[in-house]
Amino acid sequence: MAEITASMVKELREKTDAPMMECKKALSEADGDMARAEEILRVKLGNKATKAAARVTAEGMVAIHISNGAKLGAVLEGNCETDFVAKNDDFIALVKNTVALVADRAPADVAALSALQMGEGTVESTRTALVGKIGENITLRRFQRVEAKGQLHSYIHGGAKIGVLLDLVGGDAQLGKDLSMHIAAAKPKALDASGVDAALIETERRIAIEKARESGKPENMLEKIAEGTVQKFLKEVTLLNQVFVKAEDGKQTVEQLLKAKGATVGGFTLYVVGEGIEKKSSDFAAEVAQQAAAAAQKK
Repeated sequence: MAEITASMVKELREKTDAPMMECKKALSEADGDMARAEEILRVKLGNKATKAAARVTAEGMVAIHISNGAKLGAVLEGNCETDFVAKNDDFIALVKNTVALVADRAPADVAALSALQMGEGTVESTRTALVGKIGENITLRRFQRVEAKGQLHSYIHGGAKIGVLLDLVGGDAQLGKDLSMHIAAAKPKALDASGVDAALIETERRIAIEKARESGKPENMLEKIAEGTVQKFLKEVTLLNQVFVKAEDGKQTVEQLLKAKGATVGGFTLYVVGEGIEKKSSDFAAEVAQQAAAAAQKK
């Protein structure tokens, strides 16, 4: 039996927002396996166990650069520690100048990007100098370069906290704008089911089976129930299957919209600032003391 430490409980609590004691029980049941413990909490607590994971607190901005007649583009996320710096002109300039380099020079990864020339130095020396000037850590986290099959369209939302780069084949500028805004709002994980991570699908299937089993469903029905849950999940997270946010009838899917317009999607990139880098500030010791005091009062 693995030792369940306070730091493990804290980490799971921050990931799931589940009660502290439920986190401890889940970790014990999972023998310390963090991923399995998270699954256990989702089975027991449903969506409540995922709401904290969707909360984004890392700061920064997304920048997009499109050139060559909307045939070439790039999207880049730059991060910093505070929203104050995210609005700093020097930080904004660094991110925008860097995304233009991504489009023009096609670096293989962040390391290669950092080595590219910028001004009298490199991207890395420029970043380092800005860190020294501002006194706050700055990172160029990730980027995507796109050579379009059709025409590139983009959308920046929420003070540059969300950025979408869309490759639309056919259609027109209004359709490109509408679909880019849809992607920012609906946040699909992939174009269709083939692009969804198989491990993610298997996790949804496993959770559905456990939830059905705990609710007393017959064993011979579990796989069928799980398959229905997975198909519903795929409709919710794949762009083509999502209901278009501006559909007048509330039913038209993106795929149906594209067919009506004689267009297809060559691909898309969606960046949300801080996605997957959750920084949650909490006084864990105070929380433990508070819960202990509450338990003592009940006795």
